[in-house]
Amino acid sequence: MKKFFCAHLFFILPLACALAQSGQSPVKPGAELKKLADGFSFTEGPAPDKDGNVYFTDQPNNKILKWSVNGELSVFMADSGRANGLYIGRDGDIYSCSDAENELWRIDAQGKYKVLVNNFGGKKLNGPNDLWIAPNGGIYFTDPLYGRPYWTRTQKMQQDGEHVYYLAPDAEKPVRIADDLEKPNGIVGTPDGKRLYVADIQANKTYVYNIESDGSLSGKKLFAPLGSDGMTIDSLGNIYLTGKGVTIFTPRGEQIGHIDVPEPWTANVCFGGKDMKTLFITASKSLYGIEMNVQGVAF
Repeated sequence: MKKFFCAHLFFILPLACALAQSGQSPVKPGAELKKLADGFSFTEGPAPDKDGNVYFTDQPNNKILKWSVNGELSVFMADSGRANGLYIGRDGDIYSCSDAENELWRIDAQGKYKVLVNNFGGKKLNGPNDLWIAPNGGIYFTDPLYGRPYWTRTQKMQQDGEHVYYLAPDAEKPVRIADDLEKPNGIVGTPDGKRLYVADIQANKTYVYNIESDGSLSGKKLFAPLGSDGMTIDSLGNIYLTGKGVTIFTPRGEQIGHIDVPEPWTANVCFGGKDMKTLFITASKSLYGIEMNVQGVAF
């Protein structure tokens, strides 16, 4: 594992945080957005382990990297199957949307992987993008189509549309659970396993569903008139959407804050750090962090 120490910050920017009348922003007063590392091609998929270390991807360069709680950056996996979205399960393994071959992977601490899903209905997936693991171990993942320059196949669209899938615990095959979205992308659920948020990035909307006992979804409702690339949730149930910076909503869908990020695109976000109160942001060629008044959701 190649390591190098990043004790310094490349630069510090003032935080631009817009408050809504409906509530108080969860950003720590006076906090500054800090660039932690840069020089990547496109950062994505931040996910914390139980200690607060954050793993993220440099998708075009086919790498999974690790930002430790001590500020040390290392390459965890140099050939990740073109990993995009990540999630770390209660078992400590990394679950990856690896779209080199449109697959869902489980990766252990030594970097050895197992392919969990490589098709639906006998056809390749379009390209798994983001995922969330429910308390029961079931995996929800989105499957939009983003053409990749490294694909050699001539037919880009593999399925009959861009949908959301669920892989039940111990199941070998996923089931399709949402087929009425234009391009589902970011996804996250509540820690009690009762609600699932899914962003339709093309329609520029985010929806919330009820999760039924069999893992299926019901009661689709518009949550926010804003799409998202990736998303996370904090201990108060606030939802964080990405794209042009990070926009924060209460569980009722009321905007309570916005974090400006000086990059062309903000791809994804998660909580991490020793106290799980640092918001980590993957944006274009960089990794950022900002201190919060709230914690992320614990394992």
